[in-house]
Amino acid sequence: MRSYPRGGKELRGAFTRFQPKDTIAWFESRGVRLKTEEDGRMFPITDNSETIVNCLMEEARKTGVKLRTNAIAKSVKKLQQGFKITLKTGENLSCDRLLIATGSNPLGYRFARELGHTIEPLVPSLFTFNIKDPRLQDLAGVSVENAYINLLDDKKTLLEQTGPLLITHWGMSGPAVLKLSAWGARILYENRYKMSLKLNWIPPYNPETLQQHLLEFKANNPKRKIYSYSPLPLPKRLWQKLVNSVGIDQQTPWTELSKKALEKLVRELTQGEYKIQGKGVFKEEFVTCGGVKLKEIDFKTMESKICPNLYFAGEVLDIDGITGGFNFQSAWTTSWLAGNAMGKLD
Repeated sequence: MRSYPRGGKELRGAFTRFQPKDTIAWFESRGVRLKTEEDGRMFPITDNSETIVNCLMEEARKTGVKLRTNAIAKSVKKLQQGFKITLKTGENLSCDRLLIATGSNPLGYRFARELGHTIEPLVPSLFTFNIKDPRLQDLAGVSVENAYINLLDDKKTLLEQTGPLLITHWGMSGPAVLKLSAWGARILYENRYKMSLKLNWIPPYNPETLQQHLLEFKANNPKRKIYSYSPLPLPKRLWQKLVNSVGIDQQTPWTELSKKALEKLVRELTQGEYKIQGKGVFKEEFVTCGGVKLKEIDFKTMESKICPNLYFAGEVLDIDGITGGFNFQSAWTTSWLAGNAMGKLD
């Protein structure tokens, strides 16, 4: 599945039992309406995450779920029958079935490992790129609706993504970057987040079609200044910055655009290379790549194949998706499966 760099295969069967349409129906039956963006990302129509949080908290209250805050677990031990959980306060809790749904909290991985599970190496996923480049200077907040970006290794494309792109104070963000960081999480980590990025600001144009388009515009608008009149659906500030970057003077009219300058401009717009110099600040990552090894889990029930009556759900598993609700969906689906399995009497 294209929305899950890790876990897509295992989720296929799980999604036949509880999928996005079930999530939509569940929330809408409780008064929360959702919307789907053009690229498939899903959000509440309020565009406020508190809408989802409040709905879940209210449902927990109605169904009698007991929530305990500041009850940090210190250890989890498997008993002959059930589990013993020791809190940092020294209090002991016991249960016959246990669900670990700790997200990316290190405690969850430690408990899983101590109970016999393998933890796939943990690295950040869904993060922004630090790029210090004069072509991006003073453009923070500028965005394009659809960009095509490639992650390069020695000029060869390793991964590619399309989608909205946002220029920030520190480099680049937006769905296109976040998706690329998810699929390239391990590659970027192994390269210490120092790689090359090739960017086409205006797909579906390629160098040949763009050159033809610019030549036609040049013929029809000979006296207009290149700097001031863009024939492309790009933000004005971005167009002007890229025109300057290839050495075209602000006063140059289209009729004086040389063949060499035209080629440089086309290359900059469709094949510009940028150096990734790091990722977003630590703890600004959205999700974690890695977690409990999926082969050790029964995806019909989310029960451990290694430790009976132990269940897992959500990000503690080696599952992560791209931005736009996909991580929430995998968490809700695996939780739904685990909850139903745990609630059945033997």
